[in-house]
Amino acid sequence: MQALLRDLYNSLPKVVELDYVTIVLHDATRGEMRMHWLQTSDGRAPSVPNNALKIEESPAGMAWRRQEPVLIDDLTREKRWPLLISKLKENGVSSSCYLPLTTAQRKLGALGFGRLHLKPFEPREVEFMQHVSAQVAVAVDNVLNYEKALCFQQKLERERDRLNVLLEITNALVSSLEPKELFSGIVGGLRRVVAHDYASLAVLSPDGQVMQLYALDYPSGELFMKEGMDIPLGLSPARIAVETRKPLVANKAKLMEFDSPVSRRLVEEGFESAVSVPLMVRGKVLGTLNLSSFEKNAFRDEDVQFLTQVAAQIAIAVSNTFAFREIQVLRDKLSDEKLYLEEEIRTEYNFREMIGDNAAFRAVLQQVGTVAPTDASVLIIGETGTGKELIARAIHEMSPRAQRTFVKLNCAAIPTGLLESEMFGHERGAFTGAIQQKLGRFELAHEGTLFLDEVGDIPLELQPKLLRALQEHEFERLGGTKTLKVNVRLVAATHRNLQQMVADGTFRMDLFYRLNVFPVVLPPLRTRRDDIPLLVRHFVQKFARRMGRTIERIPSEIMEALMRYDWPGNVRELENLMERAVILSPSEVLRVPLGELRNAEQVEGRTSETPVQASLTMEAAERNHIVQVLRESKWQLSGDGGAAARLGMKRTTLQSRMKKLGIARPV
Repeated sequence: MQALLRDLYNSLPKVVELDYVTIVLHDATRGEMRMHWLQTSDGRAPSVPNNALKIEESPAGMAWRRQEPVLIDDLTREKRWPLLISKLKENGVSSSCYLPLTTAQRKLGALGFGRLHLKPFEPREVEFMQHVSAQVAVAVDNVLNYEKALCFQQKLERERDRLNVLLEITNALVSSLEPKELFSGIVGGLRRVVAHDYASLAVLSPDGQVMQLYALDYPSGELFMKEGMDIPLGLSPARIAVETRKPLVANKAKLMEFDSPVSRRLVEEGFESAVSVPLMVRGKVLGTLNLSSFEKNAFRDEDVQFLTQVAAQIAIAVSNTFAFREIQVLRDKLSDEKLYLEEEIRTEYNFREMIGDNAAFRAVLQQVGTVAPTDASVLIIGETGTGKELIARAIHEMSPRAQRTFVKLNCAAIPTGLLESEMFGHERGAFTGAIQQKLGRFELAHEGTLFLDEVGDIPLELQPKLLRALQEHEFERLGGTKTLKVNVRLVAATHRNLQQMVADGTFRMDLFYRLNVFPVVLPPLRTRRDDIPLLVRHFVQKFARRMGRTIERIPSEIMEALMRYDWPGNVRELENLMERAVILSPSEVLRVPLGELRNAEQVEGRTSETPVQASLTMEAAERNHIVQVLRESKWQLSGDGGAAARLGMKRTTLQSRMKKLGIARPV
């Protein structure tokens, strides 16, 4: 810009009599007119208090705003713009003129020129200078655009360098868990974009009172601070960064304000600037990243912003380092406890396949352990699929009757007309089709345990006979007259609200009280989500062994999705889904059809009693899964996005399976 003014000044006096030329540009961000002056021929330069004035304080502002010339023939008579006029008069200016600098795209400012002797500007001079102003406007616009583009390019280059360094730092952080190796991989790249002479990584002690220098970089030589040194937080300038949770930038004077031996030693070493950036993870300060320089004002705002990004990455790495060390300490202990805990979960109170460590579930197991040794009747209450039969079996196996028969009867699965025969037996000829005598479940369970599932579905007319069998331990077969004596321990189960049924008159009150001697309420799976990972692993290994497959890994996102689902079908639904998932998992990674869970959540009115579609055969399920993946990959077999990679198998293996299952790409 100055070169343009110089050339302009050297050329114009040959045509127009003048002693100085100035370009005044409009600063839109500040609402000001900013001046660029050219020295006069005698070496003096007109001056103002500063090179920027408000629009209303400058004649150039009027020319810019009105887009017309502003002539001041005699400054001694001019009353407007007193601040500028007084300074111009002090410098000997007598007459001046301001012309708008405007291109076709924008208004730039004004072109000003003046004389040190009193002589008004003639119209021909103003007209000529307007032509000059139009040309100068184009030249100024080009200069401004060039400077803006150059500044933008330099900014982009700085951003590119910073992003590259940030990527290098990220790669270094994920490659090591040792602080020294971690820090050495950081400082090399950091020095390229943020000049410094000293860098350190300090970590807070668990009590937050001591800063330990985990790593240090000082290529210039020896420093009073050493790696591993403990510095009380109160004696370190980094204390401000820790307490405020904001970066601290300090010059030499500010370092001396800290009554700290660390600050004094830094100043004695010759450092002029320092910055401390807190390392924060999830709102907790772990330590600080510290840089110092021998240069004054070495750390600009953009440097501090970049260091804040770096500190965020380092904080995650430091947190991971601490977590890894804790894991190392606990790993041996956990491995020793693992077998014991798994055995305790599975076999405490001699429960076979009852998996769970949830507090509510363990309370149920405690109840079972309490009632099992007795002969009391037990009523198990719980939603379908919660494991009522397993609880009943556990009660039987822990009772003195464990060596005798465990007989079960699902009252909801037997037609009403046949339920009495199933429960108590019948004599030959008792009804059409009774061609021979049949023993009922009560007789089969003699000296053992009878489990009546879905007892709430027993017809009201059959309930008195059941009550008599429970109270008197005697009954007659259907169509018979002989009274039979039995010794049976009864365990009943239901998903219904029997108390409400009693109130509604659909279940006998006396039978309810006879069954409800010791109620056990099973929690649904949605209330014991912490047991889902245990159940998933148990069922996956169970079905994998049965199918001769090896499932080594269950993706975390799969497990999280399973834990979020409400499981209206409870453990039974989870078991069925895991069997289907094992079928659909050809590799060592479990593949779960999560879409089925989402679809199930969208079905309105579905209850745990809704019939479930019959399971597909293993071959059909595998074929459907392969076809689905082929469609999603647009029938591309190989490559990163191909079906073979997504199925976790080789391309040749996939082609072999497609041939065997009769899968062909549609024409």
